[in-house]
Amino acid sequence: MTKQRNTDIPSVAVYCRFSKDEDNKTGDSSSIETQKEMLTQYVRNQGWRLYDIYIDDGYTGLNMNRPDFKRMMFDVDEDKVNVIVTKDMSRLSRNYLECGMYMEVLFPQKGVRYLALNDNVDTASQQGMDIAPFKAILNEMYSKDLSRKISSARRTRFNQGKWMGATPPYGYKKSPEDKNLLIIDEEHAPTIRMMYEYAKEGKGISKIRQIMTDKKIPRPGVITFANMATFHCYFEDENDPNCFTWSNNSVRGILRNPVYAGHLSGYKRPIPSMKSKKRLSALSEDWLIVPNTHEAIIPPEEWELVQKLITSRRKTGKSGYENIFAGLIKCGTCGYAMRASKANRKAQDRTMDNIQYSCNNYCTYGKKACTSHTIEATDVYNAVLGDIRYHAGLAVKQHDKMLDKIISQVTNNTKSETKALTKELKQAKSRLSEIDSLFIKLYEDRNNEKITERNYALVSGKYEDEQWKLGRRIEEIEKKLAVDDDAKLNAE
Repeated sequence: MTKQRNTDIPSVAVYCRFSKDEDNKTGDSSSIETQKEMLTQYVRNQGWRLYDIYIDDGYTGLNMNRPDFKRMMFDVDEDKVNVIVTKDMSRLSRNYLECGMYMEVLFPQKGVRYLALNDNVDTASQQGMDIAPFKAILNEMYSKDLSRKISSARRTRFNQGKWMGATPPYGYKKSPEDKNLLIIDEEHAPTIRMMYEYAKEGKGISKIRQIMTDKKIPRPGVITFANMATFHCYFEDENDPNCFTWSNNSVRGILRNPVYAGHLSGYKRPIPSMKSKKRLSALSEDWLIVPNTHEAIIPPEEWELVQKLITSRRKTGKSGYENIFAGLIKCGTCGYAMRASKANRKAQDRTMDNIQYSCNNYCTYGKKACTSHTIEATDVYNAVLGDIRYHAGLAVKQHDKMLDKIISQVTNNTKSETKALTKELKQAKSRLSEIDSLFIKLYEDRNNEKITERNYALVSGKYEDEQWKLGRRIEEIEKKLAVDDDAKLNAE
């Protein structure tokens, strides 16, 4: 049942949106100020009450996760707004599925009238609604086309050797004359050269990480956050120990990055769709590399040498142990994952007897992070296997008893709630029927002029509001009762 608001003067929300991607593409007619002027003038001409103006400047129309749009919908839920006006449907959304859901489902359910002026759409009179789905599809096609053009332009500029990132890599900075050109940052480049020297000496990533931490060299993120004026959001001050705590990933990222050999590398984490914000990790052989785009900190032949050295140090995992508990065993002290490694003792015949689990946090950062403690892989395996066998035995020997217990738990947990819901459902239906009778009597009183039109509107509006709430609650209760019945059947 849809909710009907009955008010003499509509309370109007003016909604404006403008995406940065549309800047300089569609002209001044789509600017925020133009939208505001056009829509507020329309509201004044209609004699309606302007409740508020909602503006999302710089937000895409491909999803509804916009701050002022959510604020507007909150006001709709609070019965503060019953009319929404936009310049056209694309301002509401460029995702044709979401646009249709709001226009044809959510807005009618909430008793909201929606108007898109330039598209001649008005949900109250169904004006323009037949053609609205096609316009919504065209709006999404426009976004797809714009997205393809932007992606193509970015790739072209990247292939030309232009740096397209917002933040330059550690050890580089943007040229003052050309923001798309990387130049060496002599303040931090020595740190890069030092790390590569350690790698050429045969030191591994963990060893280099420890050296950097011990030398109290600020990690790359510290420089980035300082340049972005967000340092205080992550660190207390310049003496915060976290400023100097390097990670293996930071070291590996620097030693593996072709940018230090003078090559641009990109498209390491491509986006699968313009509607998705999730980035996928691409294999290094699938990266897009543009050679010799800027001055190298590390000579290319030295960079290649370091790559071979790092690859040669990889552990081959010759123990033959298949770690079926990978990622599942956590340290009881610090909560970090436990790593499987070969125990330092005389080799046993069975592979598992040579393996133990130790705290990964302790193995990486030492005593300042956690304590030294291990557990045998055989003990873990036996404990888990014993638990499985115990519960399997219960299931076999006490099948009927356990089944009755499960069913009893399901039914007992919901029995009292079901009784209360059934009672509430009966009362709601009874009241709904009573309101129907009151409506008939109210209508007769108006026809017999026993009640004025104004009072009729006030009383009927109150009844309609209660009618809508009861209908919504009845639907919720019936769904809940149906779910409870399904749960009981599934248990049986």
